[in-house]
Amino acid sequence: MSSHSKEILVSENDLDDLEHVNNVRYVQWIQDISKEHWQKVAPPEVQEEVVWVVMSHYIEYKSSALKGETILVKTHIKESKGARSTRIVEMFHSITNKLILRSTTEWCLVNKYSQKPIRISEEITILFS
Repeated sequence: MSSHSKEILVSENDLDDLEHVNNVRYVQWIQDISKEHWQKVAPPEVQEEVVWVVMSHYIEYKSSALKGETILVKTHIKESKGARSTRIVEMFHSITNKLILRSTTEWCLVNKYSQKPIRISEEITILFS
């Protein structure tokens, strides 16, 4: 299974009024790592033809992160069917390995020019296996 991970250092700009990472920032990081994974594995000619759009996000918050902490973000594709793909993103405290959140996002593959959903090809499915 193809996966992608990275570390993020929490900064002052990531915090909410309680000095925890803001929920909106977590959603941005989910979006960012998903896009990075796609750009890492998909050839440029495929990226020129299609784009992924979010259908739904489900996020379970398990703990919080604070300024100065490093978060390990991991993602992989759980399954794909038709035009839809289910992506998992998990975030952990990099030192304690404690789960901060787990998200399940449903993405739809769209033709960049017609902006209509298209079936996920075998070529794309293989990129994530």
